[in-house]
Amino acid sequence: MKPEELLRGPVPPLAAPPYPLRATRFVDREYLNVVYRTDPDALRAVVPEPLEIIEPHVRFEVMHMGDVDGFGPYTEAGQVIAVRYGGEDGEYLHAMHLDNIGAILAGRELSAYPKTLGTPRLFAEEGVLVGTLDFASQRVATATMPYKYAPLDHAEARAQITVPTFAVKTVMGPSGPSSCDLVRTEITDIAVKQAWRGPARLQLFEHVMAPLADLPVLEVVSASHVLTDLTLAPAKPVHDYLAGRTA
Repeated sequence: MKPEELLRGPVPPLAAPPYPLRATRFVDREYLNVVYRTDPDALRAVVPEPLEIIEPHVRFEVMHMGDVDGFGPYTEAGQVIAVRYGGEDGEYLHAMHLDNIGAILAGRELSAYPKTLGTPRLFAEEGVLVGTLDFASQRVATATMPYKYAPLDHAEARAQITVPTFAVKTVMGPSGPSSCDLVRTEITDIAVKQAWRGPARLQLFEHVMAPLADLPVLEVVSASHVLTDLTLAPAKPVHDYLAGRTA
């Protein structure tokens, strides 16, 4: 393979690339979102500067991807934290666990999504929407909400999904980070197909490799169930952590 071929793809392993190099379209991407209040000190321990914590709110999310270009269906769960940067309110991507290796690699390599392994599920039973996250055989989180309890305004649902998000993108070299940036992304290509709200409960369980319980649930603030079609947007650097530093 010639060098110019390497520079335009595919990604390694070259004989069987794990994801396509193009924008990913999601059809029937279904969310269970539970926003809760947590310990401000616990947030300060994990949110990187220069992001600011205004309200001690965390969103636990379980997302079932019904049909995804290049990946097929999969499910994802994690935590995002309410933050502010440069006067703009947004969310910090804290942890994401999913069951598709191609989506894990693409999220980490092409963007800055903190993706790793896990076994999430999103399903309805006995009139209840249930979202769970397991790590191997151990339960990490369980969220429940009455199924389609009350309509949610589609504009409000869209605002929940399209909030600007921030993450840390680090590229490691042989002797340490070769780059380390705070990046920003924002979903703009989205169609909300259904949206619901209701009461919810959330339990988090201690696990060393999925430490969601380090951000304890003090009070459930809100919950929503949203079905969308959308396309993810690229991440752009907004802060260089290595700027001004010498080797």
